Amino acid sequence: MADLQQTPTSLCCCRKALPVSGVSGAPGGRCVGDSGRPLGGPGGRRCPLVDVASTSNFSCFRLNHLHLDLRLNFAVKEMSGWLVLDLVPVQPGVQSLVLDSHPSLLIHSIDCKVPGSGQEDPMSLTYRVDPFTDYGSALNISLPEAAVGPGRLIQVTVRYTTTDGPAIWWLDSELTCGQSRPLVFTQGHSVCNRSFFPCFDTPAVKSTYTATVRVPDGVTVLMSASRSLYSKQDRVFQFSMEHPVPSYLVALVAGELQHVDVGPRSRVWAEPCLLSCAVQKLGGSVERWLGVAEELFGPYLWGRCDIVFLPPSFPIVAMENPCLTFIIASILESSEFLLIDVIHEIAHGWFGNAVTNATWEEMWLSEGLATYAQRRITTEAYGEAFTCLETAVRLDALHRQLRLLGDNNPVSKLQVKFEPGVNPSTLMNLFTYEKGFCFVSYLSQLSGDVRRFDSFLRDYISEFKFKSVVAQDLIDFFLRCFPELRDTAVTQREGLEFDRWLNGSGPPPYEPDLSGGGALTRPVQDLCELWRTGDAPDLQAVMTFDLSTWSTFQIVLFLDRMLDHSPLAHDVMLSLSGCYSSLFDGLNAEVQIRWLQMVVRNTFYPELPRVRAFLQKHTSRMYTVPLYEDLVAGVMKCVAVEIFYQTQRRLHPNLRRTLQQILFQTNQNGALPTNQNGNGPTLSVINSTPSSQPSNANGTSGAIALRDVNVSA
Repeated sequence: MADLQQTPTSLCCCRKALPVSGVSGAPGGRCVGDSGRPLGGPGGRRCPLVDVASTSNFSCFRLNHLHLDLRLNFAVKEMSGWLVLDLVPVQPGVQSLVLDSHPSLLIHSIDCKVPGSGQEDPMSLTYRVDPFTDYGSALNISLPEAAVGPGRLIQVTVRYTTTDGPAIWWLDSELTCGQSRPLVFTQGHSVCNRSFFPCFDTPAVKSTYTATVRVPDGVTVLMSASRSLYSKQDRVFQFSMEHPVPSYLVALVAGELQHVDVGPRSRVWAEPCLLSCAVQKLGGSVERWLGVAEELFGPYLWGRCDIVFLPPSFPIVAMENPCLTFIIASILESSEFLLIDVIHEIAHGWFGNAVTNATWEEMWLSEGLATYAQRRITTEAYGEAFTCLETAVRLDALHRQLRLLGDNNPVSKLQVKFEPGVNPSTLMNLFTYEKGFCFVSYLSQLSGDVRRFDSFLRDYISEFKFKSVVAQDLIDFFLRCFPELRDTAVTQREGLEFDRWLNGSGPPPYEPDLSGGGALTRPVQDLCELWRTGDAPDLQAVMTFDLSTWSTFQIVLFLDRMLDHSPLAHDVMLSLSGCYSSLFDGLNAEVQIRWLQMVVRNTFYPELPRVRAFLQKHTSRMYTVPLYEDLVAGVMKCVAVEIFYQTQRRLHPNLRRTLQQILFQTNQNGALPTNQNGNGPTLSVINSTPSSQPSNANGTSGAIALRDVNVSA
């Protein structure tokens, strides 16, 4: 789920410009394989696994376990302690251990032990820190030759202190919901946890972990762990994750947190002032959703399914940390969006957490499958029409982004090959989710029956649980389970070739039939047609549509499609305001932000006070950045600057820097951003919006959110 110039703000995505040269336009390219299993098999030759986002030599070792022992110091905003790695070399002649690290980590000392060697005292190790990319560095540790051999366990201990790295978010008390105590949380996706602890920061490597965390009195600590203990006398929390997870899923939050059990295996955590609202919104739904998911995809593997609601400074909408989903409190305003986002994170319990993409170039293996699973759950729980409506909103956004980027843009590929130095967070976009969803839907259609495909997914989880996979693993397993399709060369069907799906740019070659949602989407389309005539429509005809009875997703679809037709005539905006403005005022922020984007994009001054009021109330990235981008893109930049100065003290420093970049076209050093040749403004390939058509970067309206995009400083 990091901070960028012209990025899909509705994606709450990394706002760091994606270099055009960082994405390979050629199909195919470097091949990878699951480092944990033999290479080869159907689909051609595979090369050893390469993760260009990691500088570590992870393929030289098997990581059995990691342990963290940390003390949290809120006064100086530091975590200090040590990390212990249980490692087994798997290759002869290994002379060094290279871990992903970050310049913000202060390394104090490194030593190692060889259990069973008879030597009690640890051996001090020499090390150096080498530059890698702007999102990390390489911690190169020399290993004693006599102690290292294939199959021989070594324990490496790194003593360190964190400072202001991108994974760790310290919130002063005034930035929390209760404004009484400070709070800290970590956000590791996708490559930020190397600033939390030195590690093999790649999804290809999984291990169990334990942690000991020491905190001041009155602070509660939670982690993405299956078990926890607390010693009140010592103010020490202990955690254990019994299943192997990749480094990015090690997560921590600490602050004034309380909980209420909402099911036999789930509880809601939040600051005291938020807790009752969160519990009321979720009720017993979590257990119901888990039950539906288990019927579809097999047993839930993680034991606990807790949820913690975090203040508006949380940089994304939600994050699927195993056993403990992180979710932004701002989403509580919209029950339908809350439902979708929580179910999506539950789906990650199977797709993403249990079975993980081995490299960030194939993020769709987690996000596309989780989106498909989410929609299977909502179909079973709420019916086909609801799911088709939500899917229509998202696919509209996908095609909106394609119109902005063009069909040949390489970021629209499912498998985006990127070069060393490119931050994987910049590749989080709607294609990862929605084009991935369409490919999985196509596989389901090929299977001939959705229930048969459910069974396939259960077998897929059983086969690969707690492993990391590449796309070829999924395809090989699919063809093995459906030999009749393999025998008819289904991968080579003209126009629907699997290689085109994975390596071709442009729209999905296939989209699922959404006619099952017609009862909900047809009224939206009919109302849009009334307003798109160019003149103010007949109000009697308009009033036959009672939006007060519509769902949030219906109103969102209506406003998104009207935004697509902006700018509108002043008389049309005047009529829209008269018909709907007071209604929208009483609805949730997902509706309000879209209406206010229409106000800004159409320079409709009578509604400007509502824009001011909204930005003075909301301090989360998902609701501020889209409006500020639209204000700056039009003629209302002075209004945006004025509001920013009035509210900046209530904004997290990272968000404040983002808005300064938007408002004043400066980078984080205060200089005007330049392109790669150093001679002009930075342009992100994620967004090339004409100035005549202001858009929040990915072309989507409002805050349609990719739930798992990291935000770094």
